[in-house]
Amino acid sequence: RTIGDRIGEGKASGNLGNTFKMLGQFDEAVVCCQRHLDISQEQGDKVGEARALYNIGNVYHAKGKHLSWNLDQDPGHMSQEVKETLQKASEYYERNLSLVKELGDRAAQGRAYGNLGNTQYLLGNFSEAAAFHKERLAIAKEFGDQAAERRAYSNLGNAYIFLGRLDISAEYYKKTLQLSRQLKDQAVEAQACYSLGNTYTLLQDYEKAIEYHLKHLEIAQDLGDR
Repeated sequence: RTIGDRIGEGKASGNLGNTFKMLGQFDEAVVCCQRHLDISQEQGDKVGEARALYNIGNVYHAKGKHLSWNLDQDPGHMSQEVKETLQKASEYYERNLSLVKELGDRAAQGRAYGNLGNTQYLLGNFSEAAAFHKERLAIAKEFGDQAAERRAYSNLGNAYIFLGRLDISAEYYKKTLQLSRQLKDQAVEAQACYSLGNTYTLLQDYEKAIEYHLKHLEIAQDLGDR
Protein backbone atom coordinates (compact mmCIF):
# COMPACT_ATOMS: atom_id res chain seq x y z
CA ARG A 1 0.00 0.00 0.00
CA THR A 2 2.82 2.42 0.95
CA ILE A 3 4.45 2.08 -2.46
CA GLY A 4 1.11 2.02 -4.32
CA ASP A 5 1.59 -1.51 -5.65
CA ARG A 6 -2.07 -2.45 -6.22
CA ILE A 7 -1.39 -5.90 -7.74
CA GLY A 8 0.90 -6.72 -4.80
CA GLU A 9 -1.77 -5.52 -2.37
CA GLY A 10 -4.29 -7.78 -4.09
CA LYS A 11 -2.02 -10.81 -3.86
CA ALA A 12 -1.28 -10.11 -0.20
CA SER A 13 -5.02 -9.86 0.51
CA GLY A 14 -5.54 -13.20 -1.25
CA ASN A 15 -2.81 -14.82 0.85
CA LEU A 16 -4.41 -13.44 4.01
CA GLY A 17 -7.74 -14.86 2.85
CA ASN A 18 -6.24 -18.32 2.38
CA THR A 19 -4.62 -18.12 5.81
CA PHE A 20 -7.91 -17.12 7.47
CA LYS A 21 -9.56 -20.06 5.65
CA MET A 22 -7.00 -22.47 7.15
CA LEU A 23 -7.73 -20.97 10.59
CA GLY A 24 -11.45 -21.62 10.05
CA GLN A 25 -12.21 -17.86 10.11
CA PHE A 26 -14.35 -18.02 6.98
CA ASP A 27 -16.01 -14.59 7.11
CA GLU A 28 -12.64 -12.78 7.39
CA ALA A 29 -11.33 -15.02 4.61
CA VAL A 30 -14.15 -13.97 2.25
CA VAL A 31 -13.49 -10.27 2.93
CA CYS A 32 -9.76 -10.63 2.08
CA CYS A 33 -10.33 -12.78 -1.02
CA GLN A 34 -13.04 -10.38 -2.22
CA ARG A 35 -10.51 -7.55 -1.88
CA HIS A 36 -8.11 -9.55 -4.08
CA LEU A 37 -10.94 -9.98 -6.60
CA ASP A 38 -11.86 -6.26 -6.59
CA ILE A 39 -8.25 -5.13 -7.07
CA SER A 40 -7.63 -7.70 -9.84
CA GLN A 41 -10.74 -6.52 -11.71
CA GLU A 42 -9.80 -2.87 -11.21
CA GLN A 43 -6.28 -3.57 -12.59
CA GLY A 44 -7.52 -5.76 -15.47
CA ASP A 45 -5.45 -8.63 -14.03
CA LYS A 46 -7.34 -11.67 -15.41
CA VAL A 47 -4.99 -14.25 -13.86
CA GLY A 48 -5.40 -12.63 -10.42
CA GLU A 49 -9.16 -12.43 -10.93
CA ALA A 50 -9.33 -16.15 -11.76
CA ARG A 51 -7.24 -17.00 -8.70
CA ALA A 52 -9.41 -14.83 -6.44
CA LEU A 53 -12.63 -16.43 -7.75
CA TYR A 54 -11.15 -19.88 -7.13
CA ASN A 55 -10.04 -18.89 -3.61
CA ILE A 56 -13.49 -17.52 -2.70
CA GLY A 57 -14.99 -20.78 -3.97
CA ASN A 58 -12.57 -22.67 -1.72
CA VAL A 59 -13.55 -20.58 1.32
CA TYR A 60 -17.27 -21.30 0.85
CA HIS A 61 -16.48 -24.97 0.09
CA ALA A 62 -14.45 -25.29 3.31
CA LYS A 63 -17.14 -23.47 5.30
CA GLY A 64 -19.86 -25.75 3.88
CA LYS A 65 -17.85 -28.88 4.71
CA HIS A 66 -17.07 -27.54 8.18
CA LEU A 67 -20.78 -26.86 8.86
CA SER A 68 -21.90 -30.25 7.52
CA TRP A 69 -19.22 -32.19 9.44
CA ASN A 70 -20.64 -30.75 12.64
CA LEU A 71 -24.05 -32.12 11.64
CA ASP A 72 -22.70 -35.39 10.15
CA GLN A 73 -25.24 -35.59 7.31
CA ASP A 74 -25.43 -37.57 4.10
CA PRO A 75 -24.83 -35.74 0.81
CA GLY A 76 -27.98 -33.91 -0.27
CA HIS A 77 -29.51 -33.90 3.24
CA MET A 78 -28.42 -30.69 4.86
CA SER A 79 -29.56 -27.48 6.45
CA GLN A 80 -30.46 -24.43 4.35
CA GLU A 81 -27.31 -22.65 5.58
CA VAL A 82 -25.03 -25.45 4.39
CA LYS A 83 -26.88 -25.66 1.06
CA GLU A 84 -26.58 -21.90 0.44
CA THR A 85 -22.88 -21.93 1.38
CA LEU A 86 -22.11 -24.79 -1.02
CA GLN A 87 -24.16 -23.15 -3.77
CA LYS A 88 -22.06 -20.02 -3.36
CA ALA A 89 -18.89 -22.13 -3.65
CA SER A 90 -20.29 -23.66 -6.82
CA GLU A 91 -21.10 -20.23 -8.32
CA TYR A 92 -17.55 -18.96 -7.73
CA TYR A 93 -16.05 -22.14 -9.20
CA GLU A 94 -18.30 -21.69 -12.28
CA ARG A 95 -17.09 -18.09 -12.68
CA ASN A 96 -13.49 -19.26 -12.24
CA LEU A 97 -14.03 -22.02 -14.83
CA SER A 98 -15.36 -19.67 -17.50
CA LEU A 99 -12.42 -17.30 -16.93
CA VAL A 100 -9.71 -19.99 -17.03
CA LYS A 101 -11.31 -21.36 -20.22
CA GLU A 102 -10.97 -17.85 -21.68
CA LEU A 103 -7.31 -17.84 -20.54
CA GLY A 104 -6.76 -21.34 -21.97
CA ASP A 105 -5.41 -22.63 -18.64
CA ARG A 106 -6.17 -26.37 -18.78
CA ALA A 107 -4.62 -27.23 -15.41
CA ALA A 108 -6.82 -24.62 -13.69
CA GLN A 109 -9.84 -25.97 -15.56
CA GLY A 110 -9.08 -29.40 -14.13
CA ARG A 111 -9.02 -28.03 -10.59
CA ALA A 112 -12.30 -26.16 -11.13
CA TYR A 113 -14.03 -29.26 -12.53
CA GLY A 114 -12.86 -31.35 -9.58
CA ASN A 115 -14.15 -28.85 -7.04
CA LEU A 116 -17.44 -28.38 -8.90
CA GLY A 117 -17.84 -32.15 -8.80
CA ASN A 118 -17.21 -32.19 -5.05
CA THR A 119 -19.64 -29.34 -4.27
CA GLN A 120 -22.39 -30.82 -6.47
CA TYR A 121 -21.86 -34.18 -4.77
CA LEU A 122 -22.31 -32.62 -1.33
CA LEU A 123 -25.45 -30.84 -2.60
CA GLY A 124 -26.84 -34.23 -3.66
CA ASN A 125 -26.70 -33.44 -7.41
CA PHE A 126 -25.01 -36.73 -8.30
CA SER A 127 -25.48 -36.64 -12.10
CA GLU A 128 -23.92 -33.17 -12.28
CA ALA A 129 -21.13 -34.30 -9.93
CA ALA A 130 -20.36 -37.29 -12.19
CA ALA A 131 -20.30 -35.07 -15.30
CA PHE A 132 -17.81 -32.67 -13.66
CA HIS A 133 -15.60 -35.51 -12.40
CA LYS A 134 -15.47 -37.00 -15.92
CA GLU A 135 -14.16 -33.65 -17.18
CA ARG A 136 -11.64 -33.66 -14.34
CA LEU A 137 -10.58 -37.18 -15.28
CA ALA A 138 -10.01 -36.26 -18.93
CA ILE A 139 -7.76 -33.32 -17.99
CA ALA A 140 -5.83 -35.40 -15.42
CA LYS A 141 -5.13 -37.98 -18.14
CA GLU A 142 -4.09 -35.19 -20.53
CA PHE A 143 -1.45 -34.05 -18.01
CA GLY A 144 -0.48 -37.56 -16.91
CA ASP A 145 -1.46 -36.49 -13.38
CA GLN A 146 -2.04 -39.89 -11.79
CA ALA A 147 -2.91 -38.56 -8.33
CA ALA A 148 -5.70 -36.39 -9.78
CA GLU A 149 -6.81 -39.27 -12.00
CA ARG A 150 -7.03 -41.53 -8.94
CA ARG A 151 -9.11 -38.94 -7.05
CA ALA A 152 -11.46 -38.57 -10.04
CA TYR A 153 -12.03 -42.35 -10.21
CA SER A 154 -12.76 -42.45 -6.50
CA ASN A 155 -15.18 -39.50 -6.73
CA LEU A 156 -16.93 -41.07 -9.74
CA GLY A 157 -17.32 -44.30 -7.78
CA ASN A 158 -18.96 -42.39 -4.92
CA ALA A 159 -21.33 -40.50 -7.24
CA TYR A 160 -22.47 -43.68 -9.03
CA ILE A 161 -23.27 -45.37 -5.70
CA PHE A 162 -25.86 -42.64 -5.08
CA LEU A 163 -27.10 -42.92 -8.67
CA GLY A 164 -27.80 -46.59 -7.93
CA ARG A 165 -25.33 -47.84 -10.58
CA LEU A 166 -23.31 -50.14 -8.35
CA ASP A 167 -21.77 -52.03 -11.28
CA ILE A 168 -20.28 -48.78 -12.66
CA SER A 169 -19.13 -47.79 -9.15
CA ALA A 170 -17.25 -51.07 -8.76
CA GLU A 171 -15.40 -50.45 -12.05
CA TYR A 172 -14.34 -46.95 -10.94
CA TYR A 173 -13.23 -48.21 -7.53
CA LYS A 174 -11.15 -50.94 -9.23
CA LYS A 175 -9.40 -48.24 -11.25
CA THR A 176 -8.81 -46.31 -8.02
CA LEU A 177 -7.30 -49.45 -6.49
CA GLN A 178 -5.08 -50.09 -9.49
CA LEU A 179 -3.74 -46.51 -9.46
CA SER A 180 -3.23 -46.41 -5.69
CA ARG A 181 -1.03 -49.52 -6.06
CA GLN A 182 0.94 -47.87 -8.88
CA LEU A 183 1.36 -44.76 -6.71
CA LYS A 184 2.29 -46.99 -3.74
CA ASP A 185 -0.26 -45.20 -1.54
CA GLN A 186 -1.34 -47.83 0.97
CA ALA A 187 -3.87 -45.68 2.82
CA VAL A 188 -5.73 -44.97 -0.44
CA GLU A 189 -5.42 -48.64 -1.43
CA ALA A 190 -7.10 -49.59 1.86
CA GLN A 191 -9.87 -47.02 1.26
CA ALA A 192 -10.49 -48.42 -2.24
CA CYS A 193 -10.69 -51.98 -0.84
CA TYR A 194 -13.17 -50.76 1.79
CA SER A 195 -15.32 -49.08 -0.90
CA LEU A 196 -15.21 -52.22 -3.07
CA GLY A 197 -16.15 -54.38 -0.09
CA ASN A 198 -19.20 -52.22 0.58
CA THR A 199 -20.15 -52.07 -3.11
CA TYR A 200 -20.00 -55.87 -3.48
CA THR A 201 -22.04 -56.26 -0.28
CA LEU A 202 -24.73 -54.06 -1.88
CA LEU A 203 -24.44 -56.16 -5.08
CA GLN A 204 -24.88 -59.27 -2.84
CA ASP A 205 -21.61 -60.77 -4.10
CA TYR A 206 -20.46 -61.70 -0.61
CA GLU A 207 -17.39 -63.71 -1.63
CA LYS A 208 -15.86 -60.68 -3.35
CA ALA A 209 -16.96 -58.41 -0.51
CA ILE A 210 -15.13 -60.60 2.02
CA GLU A 211 -12.03 -60.68 -0.16
CA TYR A 212 -11.85 -56.85 -0.33
CA HIS A 213 -12.67 -56.33 3.35
CA LEU A 214 -9.92 -58.78 4.34
CA LYS A 215 -7.48 -56.87 2.15
CA HIS A 216 -8.61 -53.63 3.84
CA LEU A 217 -8.05 -55.21 7.25
CA GLU A 218 -4.60 -56.46 6.27
CA ILE A 219 -3.43 -53.00 5.11
CA ALA A 220 -4.95 -51.32 8.20
CA GLN A 221 -2.96 -53.72 10.37
CA ASP A 222 0.21 -53.10 8.30
CA LEU A 223 -0.21 -49.35 8.80
CA GLY A 224 -0.97 -49.79 12.50
CA ASP A 225 -4.20 -47.83 11.90
CA ARG A 226 -6.39 -48.76 14.86
